[in-house]
Amino acid sequence: MLLEGKKGLVLNATNKNSLGWAIAERANQEGAIVGIGAQNERMLAGVEKLIEGREGFETFTIDFSFEEQYGLLAEQVDKKLGKLDFLVHSVGYAPKEALAGRFIDTKLDDFLVAMNASAYSMVRLCKEMEPFLNEDASVITLSYLGSTRAALDYNIMGMCKAALESAVRYLAVDLGDRGIRVNTVSPGPVNTVSGRGVKGLTTKIDHVFDTAPLKRPYAQAEAANATLYLLSDLGKGVSGQVLMVDSGYSIMAL
Repeated sequence: MLLEGKKGLVLNATNKNSLGWAIAERANQEGAIVGIGAQNERMLAGVEKLIEGREGFETFTIDFSFEEQYGLLAEQVDKKLGKLDFLVHSVGYAPKEALAGRFIDTKLDDFLVAMNASAYSMVRLCKEMEPFLNEDASVITLSYLGSTRAALDYNIMGMCKAALESAVRYLAVDLGDRGIRVNTVSPGPVNTVSGRGVKGLTTKIDHVFDTAPLKRPYAQAEAANATLYLLSDLGKGVSGQVLMVDSGYSIMAL
């Protein structure tokens, strides 16, 4: 198994459709002990149902909007897992009003909330977890094509994802001397809780399915498999990169 004997964190999962859960489950299937996170105690109840009857899981809570929770996470990791071989940042949030209308009307408060939760959280998480990361560990975050293209109704999240992808490159440099790889997996639109915050999600998904070179549906499983490659030793030579997992849609022109 590709992750036999390895331990890692996947933060966060919301329900059975979330990318975080798909990645955590796939890593566990490949032999890893997985610490899976939830935003709060209420969300944790749902995560505990997902792992009920399964071995190799530990649960954690962290709300990335609050600075004090990073230290609390470190205490939990030290107690439950110790050293880590991988870390997955599966977080993105913007106030709903910042995803509608014109991007030019974005309010400063909404910008700060979205950027803190969606981009800075990756930097802060890596800083807090750095002492726990083993040599040659792998760190992954999740992005979307709206980071480099103007995606309708994505607005402030596109700016946040652009910042997130840039952060990955700088983190890859900072952590590379220990062999720690930092990469981004960028799926196309997927039907998740956060995805449904974007207007017209179903129409966008159908458009990608119809337009992409691979004329077939993709979903959480494809993103999880691509992440597994980067988490495992198969991806040891890859760092600072964005891996598109969208059936080839991102190569298409009008």
